[in-house]
Amino acid sequence: MYVNDKCVLKFLELKSKRNYRFIVYKIDEQTQQVVVDKLGGPRETYKDFTNSFSLNECRDAVFDYDFITQENCLKSKIFFVAWSPDGARVRRKMLYASSKDKFKRQLDGIQADLQASDRAR
Repeated sequence: MYVNDKCVLKFLELKSKRNYRFIVYKIDEQTQQVVVDKLGGPRETYKDFTNSFSLNECRDAVFDYDFITQENCLKSKIFFVAWSPDGARVRRKMLYASSKDKFKRQLDGIQADLQASDRAR
């Protein structure tokens, strides 16, 4: 599976310039490559992020999570989310699962890895 250069470029912008709150990626089966599906602006929320996932399609995504430590310092962690809902086709789930590690290695700076199949309520 080939990773489109724009995927890594947009991730670097999220990581260093904080231009985005999240990025959703999809696998284009015709070109056999990972491409950017959606960019979430810096003011978008976690709810906006979860609402960008379909209940029948797999996606990979990164989310820049801001939090305040006990010392009252603003910190940030970048999460990688592998979205594989129960309603997705088995073939698509297998495609995303088999390409996840290679793709994730190209996104230097991921601090946590999550697997999700249902939206948080």
